[in-house]
Amino acid sequence: MLPTRMFRLAKISVLICVVSCAQSFLGQTLEQSPRQDQSEVLRVYTELVQTDVMVFDKQGKFVPGLTREDFELRIDGKLKPIEFFEKITAGSVNEETQLAAARGSSGRINAGKPSESIPLDRGRPVFFYIDDFHMDLAGLNATRELITQFIEKEMGQNDEAAIASASGQIGFLQQLTNDKAVLRAALKRLSIRQYAVRDFESPPMTEYQAVLIESYDRELLEYFIDEMLRKNPGITRDTAESMVKSRSRSLVMQSAYVTTNTLAGLEGLVKSAKDLPGRKLVFFLSGGFFLGERGSDTIEKLRRVTSAAARSGVVIYSMDARGLVASLRDASTEAHFDLSGRLQRAESGELAASQDALNALARDTGGKPVFNTNSLGPGLARALKETSVYYLLAWKPERETQHANKFRRIEVKVVGKPDLTVQVRRGFFDVDPEPPVAKQPKEKKPDAPESPPDKSPVAEIRKVMFSAYPNRNIPISLNLSYANTPNKGSMLTAYMQIPHEFLSFVATANGKQTAIVDVAGTVLNDKGKPGAAFSNRLSIQAASIEAANNGQDLGYGYAVYLGPGLYQVRVGARDEKTGRAGSAHAWIEIPDLSAGQLALSSLVIGGRAPSTISNASATTTTEKPEVPTQLRIAHRFSPTDFLRFMVFVYNAARAPADSKPDVALQVQVVRDDQPVITSPLRKVSVEGVEDLVRIPFAAELSLGGLPAGRYVLQITAVDRVSKQSASQQTRFEIQ
Repeated sequence: MLPTRMFRLAKISVLICVVSCAQSFLGQTLEQSPRQDQSEVLRVYTELVQTDVMVFDKQGKFVPGLTREDFELRIDGKLKPIEFFEKITAGSVNEETQLAAARGSSGRINAGKPSESIPLDRGRPVFFYIDDFHMDLAGLNATRELITQFIEKEMGQNDEAAIASASGQIGFLQQLTNDKAVLRAALKRLSIRQYAVRDFESPPMTEYQAVLIESYDRELLEYFIDEMLRKNPGITRDTAESMVKSRSRSLVMQSAYVTTNTLAGLEGLVKSAKDLPGRKLVFFLSGGFFLGERGSDTIEKLRRVTSAAARSGVVIYSMDARGLVASLRDASTEAHFDLSGRLQRAESGELAASQDALNALARDTGGKPVFNTNSLGPGLARALKETSVYYLLAWKPERETQHANKFRRIEVKVVGKPDLTVQVRRGFFDVDPEPPVAKQPKEKKPDAPESPPDKSPVAEIRKVMFSAYPNRNIPISLNLSYANTPNKGSMLTAYMQIPHEFLSFVATANGKQTAIVDVAGTVLNDKGKPGAAFSNRLSIQAASIEAANNGQDLGYGYAVYLGPGLYQVRVGARDEKTGRAGSAHAWIEIPDLSAGQLALSSLVIGGRAPSTISNASATTTTEKPEVPTQLRIAHRFSPTDFLRFMVFVYNAARAPADSKPDVALQVQVVRDDQPVITSPLRKVSVEGVEDLVRIPFAAELSLGGLPAGRYVLQITAVDRVSKQSASQQTRFEIQ
């Protein structure tokens, strides 16, 4: 392990074109999208309550150009004036600002905190929640195919996604990320987890039949009583009825336990999304399940999910992974021969009943169900398109509803245009329903007093470090990179940066201004097991308060040698004076170079002021530049900057003629999945390079003419001897 070190960004310069050993720090950012704190998307304030609405024509296309006067809003049947109206593009830079304005709380956004620049081209958060308890192998394969399609074809450049399952089998990889390698690894962890309701009596009773009996289906009950009497001639009819009801109750309880776990996991995911800005889209994939008997609390559980979705700005699209099915009965299903037809009549509604909960979750949250199709892909693409634009309506709540625990019904229609379809949430709770009462913990013995909570700086940092999403109270930029060294293998380097606006300075006895910041971090593998870690207390001094206010951002670096694998680094920082803490996390994949395949190191990028040095499309040498390059940990540039990068090529094959590699590189800059700069393939010079296992390449390109926004720098290497190729990319932003 290398020692940690602190550095001032102003003093760091990377001589990109110096052909040095691989122990130089290299940088590829997997930085998480900067986020702002967000209040609840739908919440009863003393000002306004809001809801999102989508309007479609007969062809299913979003209807633009509507105004406030086109809409009629009713809450519990009572007409409400629309106080705020605006069309919003999901995932846009303005979405959260518009949502805050609709809440009437724009003045409270980040109150008391230094201003933070709003990220450009933010992208959308998309969640896949897989009900693997209620899914067979065919459904699981269809789910894998669907999510793979999203990752490879539908996921936008700045989108983030998460794959979660009801059973939790995905484990630590069940996180929101823009790293496709993490999503692919999460998808590989899915395996069959389908539960089975067990009934060993004869004639066999299905789960749906048990639900009907518990719901007082007398005809079906009489059928099983008759069969019980036939097989047990010595018992009374009352005894037979009691035995049948006992069987049905046992089956329903088995089913309800699994269904409760499924809905609890979905509710937890929806609630956690409240901390994310903007509108969120959840795809709920299941093989269907039953709501239970009359009076079941499953309806209440669905309503809790619906209300949580309203408060978190979540829209759910339910998908039946079984595809197109005519009946849930097949040759493998044990069935009893029934001349009376009572079983057939009872089972006629089984398929629809198994979809009731999925349909309710979609309709009640403003989404749609995708049922009875063997091709889920079009439904996925349609949902992404449908939810990309919406109208935001806000109204004043009644004063007496501020503390009521009542479910409010929402109705919205477009006046005078009955041919248009309005898609809106069905309702919300004024106040969240009371959660189930938790079991009280056992009393501790007198000789085991309760330990006081740990309020040390490191404990506070760890608390925000391991939250579900990065905490932006201090907007930390995190940059991860790896490079292979000749003697110790692959080295992971993590750099974190804290904006100077978030450093709190106080006067000290020597007349200087001093800020104290505690930092900590840890490296975790793909199972979530922590390994290398660091913590440090940093003291930053400035000659005066003016110097402190105009100072440089604070940077901190940490390096460790690791084997091949997928890793996540979590870091946090806490300002001593204010107690404010923030966190960031990012993923990185270190390849196995021992396999001999062509590979690239991470990209390290920096920037410099304009000069006469040529751009990347014309540069093939590694001569030393005249101007030193500043490492950009946050990967932010101005439109006049030149972006410089360096990368190492590993395992290039040698040509038989001269025993030298023949590798060519292409540079691309991509925005919104479209290339905006593409250089021709240029051969990498190996003149003077002693270690041909690690071939360096450095170049630069001008950012002049590129508009503000988020971009991807992608480097593709082609080995013309072995006919292999490898790519590496990193994200950057022009402000």
